[in-house]
Amino acid sequence: MSTSNNIQWVTKSFSDLTNKELYELLRLRSEVFVVEQNCVYLDIDNNDQKAHHTLGWLGKELVATTRLFDKNIIYDGYQSIGRVVTAQKYRRTGAGKILMNYSIQECERLFGKGPIKIGAQFYLKKFYTDFGFEQTGPIYLEDGIDHIPMIRVAQ
Repeated sequence: MSTSNNIQWVTKSFSDLTNKELYELLRLRSEVFVVEQNCVYLDIDNNDQKAHHTLGWLGKELVATTRLFDKNIIYDGYQSIGRVVTAQKYRRTGAGKILMNYSIQECERLFGKGPIKIGAQFYLKKFYTDFGFEQTGPIYLEDGIDHIPMIRVAQ
């Protein structure tokens, strides 16, 4: 499935999301982070209101999304990208790579160039390394899944 070039990307603040957009992004996150990864945790964590949300649409279907945060909201001294998720049927199509490139560009557009910190699932370390992120601390357990802190210095 080579659909990644046809995805329409948009970034919106929480207050600019439509009810449908908000529902679809929460549904996709729940499908992946709660059901697929079999992880019982509270995805709705009161941070969505502080974020800008990237949305990748293929027609009326949400393919991928992230949350973007300005410096000092999630991590002191750092911008952040979180809740990085691609729908299962669109993985290995390049959509996730486009999502991360787009998210990094949007952080720079919205907040200026600065270091970006993420809490990455450990098994995705190589994926994030390809975007310039480097591991900056030991593995830690979050919601039953191994994570690592990673930072990308502005380039």
